[in-house]
Amino acid sequence: MNAILVLNAGSSSLKASVFEAVADLPLLASGRITRIGAQAVFSWNGNPVAEFPTTVDHGGALRELLTWTERSANDWHLQAVGHRIVHGGEVFSSPTMLTPQVLHQLETLIPLAPLHQPTCLAAVYAIAQSHPDLMQIGCFDTAFHKYHAPVFQHYALPKYLRDQGIRRYGFHGLSYEWVAHELVRKHPQIAPGRIVAAHLGNGASLCAMLAGKSVDTTMGMTALDGLPMGTRCGCIDPGVVLYMLRVLNLKAERVEQILSCESGLVGLSGVSHDVQNLLESGSTEANFAIQFFCTMAAQHIARMAVSIGGLDALVFTGGIGEHAASIRTQIKEMLSFLVPFEVLVISANEERMIAEHCWTLSTQQVRP
Repeated sequence: MNAILVLNAGSSSLKASVFEAVADLPLLASGRITRIGAQAVFSWNGNPVAEFPTTVDHGGALRELLTWTERSANDWHLQAVGHRIVHGGEVFSSPTMLTPQVLHQLETLIPLAPLHQPTCLAAVYAIAQSHPDLMQIGCFDTAFHKYHAPVFQHYALPKYLRDQGIRRYGFHGLSYEWVAHELVRKHPQIAPGRIVAAHLGNGASLCAMLAGKSVDTTMGMTALDGLPMGTRCGCIDPGVVLYMLRVLNLKAERVEQILSCESGLVGLSGVSHDVQNLLESGSTEANFAIQFFCTMAAQHIARMAVSIGGLDALVFTGGIGEHAASIRTQIKEMLSFLVPFEVLVISANEERMIAEHCWTLSTQQVRP
């Protein structure tokens, strides 16, 4: 049977899913390696396979997933590989064939997503080397936010800088697209309304949606903006960065390392970037990190509600959003002053969203 392989690289996870290449895309197999950079855990078809040492990186995780995918292949014939590509810049706003020219353009966006873009592209190159004739398709996290109104796109900067691509792009678009898809399918009475979706995981953001379309989001030009995250700082006074450069004499590379890899929950707690570890720790620092995260999330949810003129439903998704009930409760309690709104949990499924895009595009490609 023809099959579509989907690879989804996150900042601390890597997922692989295989779907049969037919209209309803039944899932054939899936594997995931989570908590990369901590005590990484590998599962295949929902069953634990192995624990890796803390030194495992995304490259090692990718090799392991590809090995298990090929081992499980049976009578599969891969028709296409779909990739979650974090940054599509101003050019890529729809699923795209990953040609050498496209890959070159995507490499220029690495400075805008240094934690993700290299990993995404490394997976593309690895597949191209082992299967040079296999169709590869990129699906972009920025695409869902492509058509924001100017007031939600721009920074208060001079036009000559805005004209050079300095603007708010937004991320987690594939996750939010899936949320919109599931609202129509399972909650049709809510789908046309004013929705704030909270993708809470090691990377975290919010999206204000009206009738299933993205209106505003918390992440900006890069994935550092908005909510505090596992290791990322979230929104911060730009003067802090200038102080680090000018007064503390830190190199730009060191500042980037601090803001991207040593801040957020791990910076606040000094314990871990993993919410499960923080909840189990119970230390004063861990509790403060959780309180800070929930407070910032609630504040930004209220901000997103302003962008869409109110709040009919709050949807939690992502690893924390789906599985950390105490986090959801704290955030909801902080928003109790608002007019009552629905609260939903929708399981993230970026892989199926990517598979649907790949099925559509690959089918178009093979038509005479």
